[in-house]
This record gives sequence, C-alpha cells and structure tokens, in this order.
Amino acid sequence: MSESTVPDFFARFPMAAVRSEALDAALADPLAPPLTLLFLWGLNCPNCDVAKRAILVSPSRFAWPDVRWLHANVYDDPDMASRFGLHGVPAFFVFRGARRLGRITGWPGAEAFARAVEAQRAESPPA
Repeated sequence: MSESTVPDFFARFPMAAVRSEALDAALADPLAPPLTLLFLWGLNCPNCDVAKRAILVSPSRFAWPDVRWLHANVYDDPDMASRFGLHGVPAFFVFRGARRLGRITGWPGAEAFARAVEAQRAESPPA
C-alpha cells in the first residue's frame, strides 16, 4: 500500500519508523544524534503530503548531521497519537535525548520549519 501521494518519500528521505511502544527506547539510545525529530503523519493526509513534497524539494536542507528523524503513521499507531494528544497531523516533535523540547503543529513552510529546528540545534545541550 502506498503511504501517500508521495509514495517514495521515505526512500528518498530516509527516516526510521517507530511504534509507540518502542519510542522511549529509541529516544534513550546513547548512540543516537543529539536531537531527534519525530514526524507524525497519516495516510492520505493532504497536509502531510505538502510537508513531504516540501522536504523533497531540497532534502539536504533538512538532513542535519546532528539530527535523527523518526516517523510514525498515527492512523496505524493510534497509541502514538494519544500519547501526544494529537488533534491533527502532520505534527513534529523535537527531542534532545528523551526530553521533549518542542512541537511544530502543521507544516509552517520549509524556511520556518528549518529555522525552528536550527534554533533548537543552536541551544547548548544540558550539562
């Protein structure tokens, strides 16, 4: 089954799939990059596809060396949606280790999204 109208998105912009029951372990991985972006999306979600297409316009713009991307289709994993109190997708959560730093709801546009992530990247890690 195609995951969207952008069926090759995850092949062209690799990110690891994660289920709700495995998220805590993934976030606690000591070998992971300092920041994690969790992309929560849904099958046939037009706004999710807008975000996917925007990322594919310039994938290197969103492939930061110190950021790991994870993703979950919340229609297939409703526990993930419940965990974060989602009322819609797409939603992006930023973590430093297991600590949630922030949330980006919807797709604010490529530049606004990149600025928000880069602001978190610029923050010093906690001592």
